[in-house]
Amino acid sequence: MTALSDATDRYADRCAAFRALHRPGRPLLLPNAWDHASAAMFATRSYPAVGTTSLGVAAAAGLPDGAAATRAETLSLARRLRRIPVLLTVDVEAGFSDDPADVAALAVELAGLGVVGVNLEDGRPDGSLAPPAVTANKVAAVKSAVPELFVNARTDAWWLGVPDPLGDAVQRVRAYRAAGADGIFAPGAPDEHTIRVLVAEADAPLNVLYRPGLLAVDELARLGVGRVSTGSLPFRAALGAALAAVEALTPARMGVDAHRAPAVPVASPSYGDVQALTEGWMPGS
Repeated sequence: MTALSDATDRYADRCAAFRALHRPGRPLLLPNAWDHASAAMFATRSYPAVGTTSLGVAAAAGLPDGAAATRAETLSLARRLRRIPVLLTVDVEAGFSDDPADVAALAVELAGLGVVGVNLEDGRPDGSLAPPAVTANKVAAVKSAVPELFVNARTDAWWLGVPDPLGDAVQRVRAYRAAGADGIFAPGAPDEHTIRVLVAEADAPLNVLYRPGLLAVDELARLGVGRVSTGSLPFRAALGAALAAVEALTPARMGVDAHRAPAVPVASPSYGDVQALTEGWMPGS
């Protein structure tokens, strides 16, 4: 057996191990990292798999999320994370291209770095949803190029405010599954009824985004969810904690007597807050 076939077998085994972590009713809790340190910290807590957050990757580079601007940064991070002993899945936005061949080439490059999964979304930089066939063609191209890779097809029907998000999402779930998607990601799915419908329609692991104050992980498990992602939550919490740590040193700036009261807590920024950090500093702005 050649060294190449050994490496191919090891990669296939890692992809199979990642796929096996998606157990409806016993969902994979997937922390999302934005750099080597955050991924390594999650690994120290024995999470078997780690994802990347496109918002964190983009914001850390001073670029907007969802704008197809971070292909190089995404590959660079995957290259750095290959040394960490976890199964890695990467958020590639919409594949950084509408050409299925380009998206498939990216998947091949990521697989060469040991990446076992990708998130592939249907949101576009202009804030619209791509036609279902466009995303389905990308899914099919990726699965043809790297059959072992776990393709988590994401619909932004709720994020982007379409008039009938559930009806639209069901149409997309069917198209993406028919194209070969291994899982379906529906961030923003708002309630138990919606999640039950999507679980049934997907007939595959359903991934939802954990959102503080809504359904808890055990409730999502009861609904048959196969994967719960943290998304940008850890990154935004880290930004809030960093600001709070600095503000605690400067109580006078906040109108607080350091000898009488603690510094005012700093809330984690929202997704929109973080996106806004890049405005005004973009090239050409």
